[in-house]
Parts: sequence; structure tokens; C-alpha cells
Amino acid sequence: MNCYPFSALLSRMRYINRWGLMRATRQENLAEHTAETAQLAHLLALLAAQRYDAQVDPQRVAVAALYHDAAEILTGDLPTPVKYSSALLKDAYKALERQAEQRLSALAPPEIQPQLASAICGGALAEREKKILKAADRLSALIKCIEERQSGNLEFASAEAAQRAALAAMELPEVEYFIQTMLPAYTRTLDELKAEK
Repeated sequence: MNCYPFSALLSRMRYINRWGLMRATRQENLAEHTAETAQLAHLLALLAAQRYDAQVDPQRVAVAALYHDAAEILTGDLPTPVKYSSALLKDAYKALERQAEQRLSALAPPEIQPQLASAICGGALAEREKKILKAADRLSALIKCIEERQSGNLEFASAEAAQRAALAAMELPEVEYFIQTMLPAYTRTLDELKAEK
């Protein structure tokens, strides 16, 4: 019987640390980031569909978010300042990511490879859904920056400002709504959060 290592490789996300160039009070791994991004993507897509009548599929966006950084299992997490330091490097890294995505989906049973390939590369997403996924990814990074600031670490101050600016530039009403009505709760204590009605 064949052995397909796809899931075993995905489980190794927990060993890939993020924010490699930053001093963090608490290390964040790729598995944590992926779970948070998927939750945020689903929430944003629900808001887009229900509140703003956008033609989006929250489940499709959430599934794509589950796999949005899967290529990093094979490539590692290249820090953003390095990844985007030049157009040449950015294009080369994107090509490397595409190859890694193809390699990953080829490591699953053949009958599910097409569906996995579509989920991993986000190929089934409409344009608004792609923007929502990117916004969720940035919101996850923003939340990390806020948590670090709350812990007294100013190392993430410029990253926080950059994430806020990038999110504002996306001009997605569901993101603006989240930032205004939900993001402030991330600065509250557990007791404060439990007391909210």
C-alpha cells in the first residue's frame, strides 16, 4: 500500500517559527498563525456576505486560508523584509512557492490532488475572496503586533503601523468593521472579555 506524506508534512507547521528577524516576547509558529488566519478569513467572509451583500463563499475562503502558507513547510518562512526587498527576489520566491505548492499536493492520494491543489494555491477564489484572505493574513499579523505591544515589546511598532496602513489601503468594509468593533477586544484581559455582553 502507498504511503502519502501530505498530512504528516502539514503537521510540521508547528515547527516553523514566524517573525524570524524580530525579538518576540512569545514565539509564534506557522500552525498558530494558520489557524488564526482561517478563523479570521471565515469571519470576514461571513461579514462580507451578510453585512455587505458580497458574493463570497465563507467556507471556500476558510479552506484556502488553512493552506495559505502550506508551501512554507518546504520553503521555510522567509521574513517579509527579505521577501519583498527587490522585485527579482519577490518573483523568484513566488515561483518557489508555486513549485512547493505543486509538490505538496502531489504528496496526497491521487484522487484528491486536484481539489487540494486548488485549495493550496487559492485558484478557486474570486477576487474579493482573495482580498479577504490577504486581509485575514494581515489581521493575524496585526494581532501579533498588538499582543507584543501589550507585553511591553516595542520591537513590533513599525510592523503594526505597516499592517494598519496596508489593511486601510485594501478598502474592505468588513475589515474596517472588524477593526472598529472587534479588534479593540484584543487589548482586554480574560476577565474583561468574559464580562462583555
